[in-house]
Amino acid sequence: MSRPTLFALQVLVAVVCIVLWQVLSTVPVFGKILLPPFFFSNPFDVFSQIVKWFASGVIWKHLGITLAESILAFVIGSAGGVLIGFWFARQPLVAAVFDPYVKMVNALPRVVLAPIFALWLGLGIWSKVALGVTLVFFIVFFNVYQGVKEVSRTVLDNGRMLGMSERQLMQHVYWPSALSWMFSSLHTSVGFAVVGAVVGEYLGSAAGLGYLIQQAEGVFDVAGVFAGMFVLSAFVILIDFGVTLVERRLLVWRPTASDGRG
Repeated sequence: MSRPTLFALQVLVAVVCIVLWQVLSTVPVFGKILLPPFFFSNPFDVFSQIVKWFASGVIWKHLGITLAESILAFVIGSAGGVLIGFWFARQPLVAAVFDPYVKMVNALPRVVLAPIFALWLGLGIWSKVALGVTLVFFIVFFNVYQGVKEVSRTVLDNGRMLGMSERQLMQHVYWPSALSWMFSSLHTSVGFAVVGAVVGEYLGSAAGLGYLIQQAEGVFDVAGVFAGMFVLSAFVILIDFGVTLVERRLLVWRPTASDGRG
């Protein structure tokens, strides 16, 4: 399937969902509105709220703060996950010693950590960044660790037989193996970095998309809540697109699905 066709189908799904939402929230079906506007709002009101935010400029400050928190959480969490994942995979003894502690920390509910980070780091951006890092780190860590461990023993033996040093093995064998796993985790991590920032803002802040959503919820402004979620979704898609561009640049050696077609 060509990319334009795939994109058209994706847009069609969104259009159908929005049309159904508009119809079911405004047109009575058997004398009853199936999606009461008080609880579900409608696409027109949500779109109007988004336009109002951007036209007045009020959204830019909040968007900038959430963007900064998300990028910091994504970069710090990803870098830590890659480095420690490589280290654990190359040092089995270290991995065995810390294995129960890694699992224990990973099992902690992140919502419980949010007030602790706020207590330690205050209500500024760093408490939100810390929460995002805890979400991103483990996703990247486990994928990189598995990617390095999945390196073919035959490829390693052949490399050593050809006289490759450990540094060369790292550059030409371990790193390419981990890259595919790492980027698959980064696509997931983008969303979690934003989730960490927004949840932190929702629980305690004076700015950010999470703050906007919390304020709208506090006055039963359902259109504002949905508007915040739509802006957030578009925000994540744009960041994920950036990750995809970097992935294509670094994984040019990887064969595509079409390479094997006759």
